[in-house]
Amino acid sequence: MSRIPRQRTNPAGKRPGKTGHAGKDAPTVEPLNIVHGALPSREVVLRFIADHPQKASKRELAKAFGLKGDSRVELKQMLQELEQEGMLQKNRKSLIRPGALPPVTVLDITTRDKDGDLIGRPAEWPEDQGVAPAVAIRQQSPAGRQGKGKAPVAGLGDRILAKIFPAVDRGGPAYTARIIKVIDRRRGASMGVFRTAPDGGGRLLPIERRGEEMVIDPDFTGGATDGDLVEVEIARLGRFGLPRAKVLSVVGSVGSEKALSMIAIHAHGIPHVFPPAVIAEAEAARPATMSHREDWRDVPLITIDPADAKDHDDAVYAELDPSPDNPGGVIVTVAIADVSWYVRPNSPLDREALKRGNSVYFPDRVVPMLPERISNDLCSLKQGVDRPALAVRMSFSGEGRKIGHIFHRIMMKSAAKLSYQQAQAAIDGKPDDQTGPMLEPILKPLWHAYEVMKRGRDRRQPLELDMPERKILLKPDGTVDRVVVPPRLDAHKLIEEMMIQANVCAAETLEKKRQPLIYRIHDGPTLAKQEILREFLATLGISLTKGGNMRANNFNGILAKADGTPHQTMVSEMVLRSQSQAIYSPENIGHFGLNLMKYAHFTSPIRRYADLVVHRALVGSLGFGEGGITPDEEAALDDIAAEISTFERRAMAAERETVDRLIAHHLSGRVGEEFPGRVSGVTKSGLFIALPDYGADGFVPISTLGSDYFIYDEAHQALSGEKTGLGYRLGDSVTVKLAEAIPLAGALRFEMVSEGREMPAAVRSFHKAGRRDRGQVRKKPGTRPPRGRH
Repeated sequence: MSRIPRQRTNPAGKRPGKTGHAGKDAPTVEPLNIVHGALPSREVVLRFIADHPQKASKRELAKAFGLKGDSRVELKQMLQELEQEGMLQKNRKSLIRPGALPPVTVLDITTRDKDGDLIGRPAEWPEDQGVAPAVAIRQQSPAGRQGKGKAPVAGLGDRILAKIFPAVDRGGPAYTARIIKVIDRRRGASMGVFRTAPDGGGRLLPIERRGEEMVIDPDFTGGATDGDLVEVEIARLGRFGLPRAKVLSVVGSVGSEKALSMIAIHAHGIPHVFPPAVIAEAEAARPATMSHREDWRDVPLITIDPADAKDHDDAVYAELDPSPDNPGGVIVTVAIADVSWYVRPNSPLDREALKRGNSVYFPDRVVPMLPERISNDLCSLKQGVDRPALAVRMSFSGEGRKIGHIFHRIMMKSAAKLSYQQAQAAIDGKPDDQTGPMLEPILKPLWHAYEVMKRGRDRRQPLELDMPERKILLKPDGTVDRVVVPPRLDAHKLIEEMMIQANVCAAETLEKKRQPLIYRIHDGPTLAKQEILREFLATLGISLTKGGNMRANNFNGILAKADGTPHQTMVSEMVLRSQSQAIYSPENIGHFGLNLMKYAHFTSPIRRYADLVVHRALVGSLGFGEGGITPDEEAALDDIAAEISTFERRAMAAERETVDRLIAHHLSGRVGEEFPGRVSGVTKSGLFIALPDYGADGFVPISTLGSDYFIYDEAHQALSGEKTGLGYRLGDSVTVKLAEAIPLAGALRFEMVSEGREMPAAVRSFHKAGRRDRGQVRKKPGTRPPRGRH
């Protein structure tokens, strides 16, 4: 019998040494008794995973408990049951407790504890999981572990990639962390809104909730005027009074889009200024040579992009397959800009691209991953200009099955630059001077190839969750003009399907070559989320199959049943919420949403670092010459995948918050007006209301709904009055009055105008089941309504 220690705080509750290692104040240990070779109990498995997150894969668990044969099968069944009950959830290749941190996490160092130790929190943390956990940072000796090499040293404000361990001291932070690398050093500048003072100078009002107000002396205003968004550096710190600061730059009025996007850039620590060494390397770059390249400049590849696109990283061409062995088949060629030729591993360009992870897109601003010299010039597949590319020729049968593919490193010359609308208009019978001559030889073969590929897609049945995407159009001054929903054209779907198939080819080729790579993976919904969705659908008379082997087409069936009903939007949103988030990983579990077993991002290396890594892997494994992946890069794929997954979430949050701030500013002068809305979220605290005309949402606090006793019913996604039986459900159309708009926070607060509707019998019967233990919430008289988002 082996004994694995279980940590427990000592009776005095004393803290161990600063490094978290055992010492005279170390906690006592409660042994975890394990019979080697015998199936452990559920409690022992859960405790082991909590204390040893680095050994939380099925394989490591079986090894730790000495299980073989049938015992391994029983362990697998136990883990599936624990997942179904919500006791465990998958994280890449490991299992973790719900709400726990994965073994490798990106942290922001935010503060120090009373002993001076650094404390970090996850750089990105889901809002529905409450407050992000604190992590105590273990600084290593300058010589590093075992005295080998230099250990990374971090400070306040730094962003780090860290190895996570459960804390020894149960009285402090739940985790400790060892620094793997420092991703981004702290910036000396802060951001805020400048407010003039009567006697000259002014104050800096912070844009972050935890920020500190600062004094700005008259000589250090930098020309800022009242209401300007400014960047400052601390000029002097004193023991008493507020810090004094100096204005470094004026970003602009807080009402402009530029200023509002800068708030998000600053708040999320997104690098937005290229260092001189990066710019110098980009400017010194010269056009690619024909070394190891095939000459494809006569192939009429074309780009189809948004009308306002400045970089073009993909081009397409299609033709009938002339082979008699493939009747009715087509050959589709996808060519992608050869960024790997210009951005070499560990160069200044490469290090900066990894720091950014991806380009970030705001309504009228892009923070690119690569400098414009690379992204908009040398790597952009411009019409009529020689450009290097990696191309894949894919053969499809007449039924849409991919029967083969081959990669090439080429020199190409784009035959045309078209917009989606322009290409679609030509197919719809309205060609212009440019598309007219291309209709028969280029465009119609492309559309025919898409129809063939679509047969394969329809048979594959990926998740068909088509949520409308709104686009904000701005006025010349950067403020909101209007919000539109661009139509979803066949031209969009054509490019999307061709890019998906090219990504599949990249993953298949690299696997065949046994080349390590970064996959794009998407896990299926957790069993706990499936159960929440199942309970909700049952209230609408829609059934969801039980079990852990859900496929995308199971959800398509649900969406089809709700199509055309009053519940369509509500069901679509609940299905969306049940899905996991796609991430990058060197370990493959497939892509649930696309219903694909092998998938890797290859088609956007200008704006995604993952695609650049895949390009390098293809160049190296296929013997295409310079710019291939290096052994050091292969060894770091785990860390790279963790970083770029975090940076992707960072970009999404920054983009969403900027839209929220823009809409809040746009509506700030319309307080008191009424708007049509839809209930987009139901919580114990109140209702989230989406404004379809603006692509934004706000909050109605439960304390403002009325004098009734409101009960929260999670299964039915409803808030309903106990006395009246009237209430609100997810998806309900309502009218609300704007009570408050806070542009800097991107927050809207509403008051409900619509009366609640009569709740279904199932909701009313919920009341009788007992309020006290079912998560109900009472409107508390005299409670101040919450502000902003919750």
